[in-house]
Amino acid sequence: MEKIRLLVMGAAGRDFHNFNVFFRDNQSYDVVAFTATQIPNIEGRVYPAQLAGSLYPQGIPIYPEDNLSDLIRNLKVKQVVFAYSDVPHEYVMHKASQVLAAGADFRLMGANNTMLKSSKPVVSTGAVRTGCGKSQTTRRVCDILKEMGKHVVVVRHPMPYGDLTAQAVQRFADYSDLDSYNCTIEEREEYEPHLDRGSIVYAGVDYEAILRQAEKEADVVVWDGGNNDMPFFQPDLHIVVTDPHRAGHELVYHPGEANLRMADVVVINKIDTADLAETSKVRANIEQLAPDAVVVDAASPIFVNDPTCIRGKRVLVIEDGPTVTHGEMAYGAGIVAARRFGAAEIIDPRPYAVGSIAKTFQKYPQTGPLLPAMGYGEQQIKDLEATINATPCDAVIAATPIDLRRVLRNIKHPMARVRYELQEIGQPTLTDILAEWLQK
Repeated sequence: MEKIRLLVMGAAGRDFHNFNVFFRDNQSYDVVAFTATQIPNIEGRVYPAQLAGSLYPQGIPIYPEDNLSDLIRNLKVKQVVFAYSDVPHEYVMHKASQVLAAGADFRLMGANNTMLKSSKPVVSTGAVRTGCGKSQTTRRVCDILKEMGKHVVVVRHPMPYGDLTAQAVQRFADYSDLDSYNCTIEEREEYEPHLDRGSIVYAGVDYEAILRQAEKEADVVVWDGGNNDMPFFQPDLHIVVTDPHRAGHELVYHPGEANLRMADVVVINKIDTADLAETSKVRANIEQLAPDAVVVDAASPIFVNDPTCIRGKRVLVIEDGPTVTHGEMAYGAGIVAARRFGAAEIIDPRPYAVGSIAKTFQKYPQTGPLLPAMGYGEQQIKDLEATINATPCDAVIAATPIDLRRVLRNIKHPMARVRYELQEIGQPTLTDILAEWLQK
């Protein structure tokens, strides 16, 4: 039988995983290309032969998604797999229409064909959108399991922005590992808070190999999801975080809705700062899509290391990059801290942005008077540092999950760091739920 010529649309994460677990050794398919979007500097590379397997001795080229229609025609593609996250349902169907018009079939892949089974118990955390509070929820889960005497290993959703072969399986035990793997700001934001707590973190490209290594040193594997993607591992307990500041998004974003429908536990985060009517809307939607899930009410209070750096000052606010770009949040913890601790003025960094940071503002025009902590590569980190130093402010409020001063070593302004942790409100708590789960 003639092989099906296939193209995978992705963003250097779910696309590689789907290929590895379903297509890599599958004689029925010929994967002729990946396309890339969302993440800079992915297209123009090759998915390496060392990872692609014996059927692809030359590797697989990665093209810009902008070339999709031409690629389908020129490469005689018969089937296209959509494999990235945090996009509206309408967006997915526009891409489907483009693929259909070019002559190919359009495909989404589900849990049965993409989730790996672990020999150890798996707790997964996911979300309905980027920026719901998934990271602090994962940290809370890890803290609870450790208090119960379990050795926890965290496996993070992929962020392979460098040498894919070298990043096939990554293990992070301390801060020096972040440097040895040349981690970007985005990677550090996800790994460093776990390292702060003494947790081992795995990430990379080949999640079958990653899982088998992680199992060797774990009582419980904790899947730390990315964007609003579904887990790569089959969870024994699946926790999904929602955000009443974006009520209704749980119904209209892919694959966030699928994530919610799969949930065993749903966390309604940020209810202390959200409108009651919007929280009630989220609660009703959970009841509709996941009626058997246990619901946990929670908040993510902020903590500032130096409030005197903010009060009465003209401040530049740096927020988590993905949350305020494709996550579409108008503000984050940094803006909240600026207002709560009495900043005299929030300085708009957009007139002072340089290089790739200026391009980020052009790509995401809805971003307000704040600076997304974009740092997907060495040059973008330099552009971020130059933008900060060019902004006329008295102080910087950094509301990213890491200490930016470990990466940006030449900032000329004083910097206050904002942290946030998950706190359950009332009952049931995550402690109650995890204790009952472990007993079972």
